[in-house]
Amino acid sequence: MTDFKRIGPDEAARLFDQGANVVDVRDAQSFASGHIPSAIRLDNTNLPQYLADTDRSTPLVVCCYHGNSSQSAAAYLASAGFAEVYSLDGGFDLWHREYPEQVTRD
Repeated sequence: MTDFKRIGPDEAARLFDQGANVVDVRDAQSFASGHIPSAIRLDNTNLPQYLADTDRSTPLVVCCYHGNSSQSAAAYLASAGFAEVYSLDGGFDLWHREYPEQVTRD
């Protein structure tokens, strides 16, 4: 797959229940204030290690603030060989509103 799909929070929740990975491309302070459980904050400093260590056959959901920046990150990760990549429409903002009980804070 060289492309990604855009999905809403309900579809993302279903994928998480099935073992999908989630990466969050927001800044460190926003991530620390709240993120999807099991999310890994991904930026240019840890991207090479993430690419080296992660099973690319596991579905991957990319999250940002509102669902815009995640699309370019999802496209990049799909082109890097991840088989099933999704961008979370509405981003963490919509996730937090629809699943407030599914938010972790550092």
